[in-house]
Amino acid sequence: MINGNTELIAHIGYPTHTFKSPMIYNPYFEEMGINAVVIPMGCKPENFGVFLNSVFHLTNIRGALITMPHKVTTAHFLKDISPTARVAGACNAVRRTSDGLLQGDMFDGEGFVRGIQRKGLDLRGKRALVVGSGGVGSAIAASLAKAQVAQLHVFDMNESAAQQLTQRIKQYFPKTDVANGSNNPRHMDLVVNATPLGMKEDDPLPFDVSLLHQDTFVGEVVLKNETTALLKAAAMRGCKVQVGADMLFEQIPAYLEYFGFKTTTPEVLREIAQLRY
Repeated sequence: MINGNTELIAHIGYPTHTFKSPMIYNPYFEEMGINAVVIPMGCKPENFGVFLNSVFHLTNIRGALITMPHKVTTAHFLKDISPTARVAGACNAVRRTSDGLLQGDMFDGEGFVRGIQRKGLDLRGKRALVVGSGGVGSAIAASLAKAQVAQLHVFDMNESAAQQLTQRIKQYFPKTDVANGSNNPRHMDLVVNATPLGMKEDDPLPFDVSLLHQDTFVGEVVLKNETTALLKAAAMRGCKVQVGADMLFEQIPAYLEYFGFKTTTPEVLREIAQLRY
């Protein structure tokens, strides 16, 4: 039963947003006997700054999950932001520190990276290509830099977006050799499609799969179709692949750890979630 001692995680999005997180987190909390609950909260952009601060005046708030359209603006209201969130240009998790400050981080890329690592790819010293420099692409690129890839290539049809992402990576992860301008997957250890291409059956592929080596790992972010045309083509060439839904379930343990809850595995979450991918 929810009461004043129940710890809350606010999931803040636009009023018309479909909130799926309670269908994953809340069954987990119930199964583990954790007195916590994720509560969807709709907020218009013009009210978000005041609302975010007000939420953290609650005595039983543990943290906040932030979704669109507020991910980008969240950073403007926080004094403490992780390098990953700064590179991503967005923030999707907020917690209050012991001294009362609001602290933010970004976990979209963390979920993707954890999935790749659990499938056996040690990213340290590897070469990676991220196609797409939007919100999810920037987050993945940031987490790959954090995971110590040696070379990181980013590509976007919007060259300015790719260049800006490259500059942010250079600023916050100076040890990473980063470049932009090419979506050639040849000689890459990891290639990521971080674009919407693949949501429709007749979408073109984001890069030339004929250039893939069989040892290249190929990752996808599209959730609508689990096995996209890209992943099918990559698998036909012998490549290991990661489906888009894996990124979602892999990032939730990272969120739980960030908020100080008992962590778990994606397998447990998939088993008890009231949401299926």
